[in-house]
Amino acid sequence: MTTPSHFIELAQGLVQQCQQVHQQGIEALAHACQSPRGLSPERLDQHQLLSYDMAWTSAELLAAQTALDQVAVTPDSLDAELALVFTVETLTAVLPRLDMLCLELSLDAGALQALQSSTAWADLRRAAGSEAALARTGQRLQASQGEIGEVHLDESIRLVQETFQRFGQEVVAPLAEHIHRDDLTIPETLLQPLREMGVFGLSVPEAYGGSGTGGEDDNLIMVAVTEALSQASLGAAGSLITRPEILCRALLAGGSEAQKEHWLPRIAQGQPLCAIAMTEPDHGSDVASLTLRADRVEGGWRLNGAKTWCTFAGKAGVLMVVARTDPDRTLGHKGLSLLLVEKPSTEDHAFRFQQPEGGVLTGRAIPTLGYRGMHSYDLSFENWWVPDSHVIGEASGLGKGFYFNMTGMVGGRMQTAARACGVMRAALLAAQRYTQDRKVFGQPLTHYSLTQAKLARMAARYVGCRLLTYQTARTLEQGGSLASSLVKLLACRSAELVSREALQLHGGMGYAEETPVSRYFVDARVLSIFEGAEEILALKVIARGLLEQALRSTASSRGGHAVASASPTASRREPA
Repeated sequence: MTTPSHFIELAQGLVQQCQQVHQQGIEALAHACQSPRGLSPERLDQHQLLSYDMAWTSAELLAAQTALDQVAVTPDSLDAELALVFTVETLTAVLPRLDMLCLELSLDAGALQALQSSTAWADLRRAAGSEAALARTGQRLQASQGEIGEVHLDESIRLVQETFQRFGQEVVAPLAEHIHRDDLTIPETLLQPLREMGVFGLSVPEAYGGSGTGGEDDNLIMVAVTEALSQASLGAAGSLITRPEILCRALLAGGSEAQKEHWLPRIAQGQPLCAIAMTEPDHGSDVASLTLRADRVEGGWRLNGAKTWCTFAGKAGVLMVVARTDPDRTLGHKGLSLLLVEKPSTEDHAFRFQQPEGGVLTGRAIPTLGYRGMHSYDLSFENWWVPDSHVIGEASGLGKGFYFNMTGMVGGRMQTAARACGVMRAALLAAQRYTQDRKVFGQPLTHYSLTQAKLARMAARYVGCRLLTYQTARTLEQGGSLASSLVKLLACRSAELVSREALQLHGGMGYAEETPVSRYFVDARVLSIFEGAEEILALKVIARGLLEQALRSTASSRGGHAVASASPTASRREPA
């Protein structure tokens, strides 16, 4: 007799088999791209498509494995049913990629072919991926009044989550449409209550005036709060914590004690607000080639050059600027430092500030189709003066800006996955409500099996991403940097897919600006671009990281050594 537990075990076995084939492919590609000094950039570029697919396969299999492991204790739950749907969707996408991987790298595909023709795979598809199964899951989803994607949280974290969910729905959501449609900056009527609630101090240790305790709970709270605010509005609230998160991690990693004591308490209070200035017009992904100059002068530095996609640069009172402090361009990313640039705060879409010393900083908000409220700016620095005390790490921090920034990005990517989950949840709930209320040919839209299947797949994707996001938050401080990139990759694309389906289920009304689901869709589209554009994240961070791990593992087993290096293109920043 087949039981829910039986199908979960079946799914776990199939995922494990795919992971084994995938690992063989990773090892084969690593050796194909190996040179005497490690991975060859030229050979990696020759295999971009395989590397890209490898990153996606890693993310999807990890999410399926995580979901199945977590629901195994509640096999009769709706979450377990959705985890099985997600696994079928995942394996359906992954198997052709693995087949091509074996073909391209001349690997034995016998085990993969046996899996594809196995009774186990057929049984799982019938149980969780067939028309009848998806309709059943969709019906159960609509009938359920409980949460989906349930994660175990301590009571204190759950209370924080519920507090911000209420604030999001009661305070943020009523203003979100107005902010979006009129292209406004987030008003103080939202910012000040959030300051008072301590939202900007979540990344700051208690010793410096924040609420961070240094344990895994810090990341869990960050994810829970971010998801709750993003459900209300990505542009009007959900992204506010990202810049403090990145700046705080950079300061904690490289700042002097005096800098921590000066900046961290102020950041925790939301005075000043923060922005990150990294991307440049001609060097979005190639960090090693960044050209904004910081020229040494008496007592400090003069900045000259341009930045772009600097989100919240108008309202922010301090910018974390990645600048070239060593004029020797051959140093690449080792010639970069992080400078803290103070400026007046403004809600204007264009600004020009001049220092008494003559330096000028100008900014212009970039018109975007979504993600409004924070605005991303083009910036131009002309002899803008920054004192020595504002170089993170001061003299000892010169040339280390790339590494400090990368430390911040790890938390930023995990948090971006939480933002994606918030948008997915908003879109899914909107679709559920609309399909229950909307009648087509005399029946509610949710009555039809296609609608039920769509909702089931949307919910399954949300559950898979949410469970992985919270699991990544738990393990981030124990070396979960690659996992944060994997979940960011998957969750951001998923938010786009789920919001697209939600809009489609609304029909013509989904395309109307007066319907919130249209905002979810255009906001979700930016998620795969910032905090590591999808292609750069897949190729330069995930695939490279997987291949370097494979070479290290091989070298270790042989008693040798493998060369691994941080990629200077690994921290692309667009509007964050």
